[in-house]
Amino acid sequence: MIADEMRERLAVLNPSRLEIIDESESHRGHAGFREGGQSHFRIRITSASFGGLSRLQRHRLVHETLGDIVPRIHALALELAES
Repeated sequence: MIADEMRERLAVLNPSRLEIIDESESHRGHAGFREGGQSHFRIRITSASFGGLSRLQRHRLVHETLGDIVPRIHALALELAES
């Protein structure tokens, strides 16, 4: 499952909080929806790794950490905070 892959990869950021929410069902009938989910995600993560980084730098770090997962999904919402 994509959520499990995300959790494994994001572990390198040593999060004090990590929530990966599959919001696919709420997008039924919209672009990118796939039966069975795994297309729209929200990630809430709090990590000391974000210290001193701008909002854009935090987003880039998460995207780089997720790597080839990002192009395999339709939408990714990020809520990132420094611990």
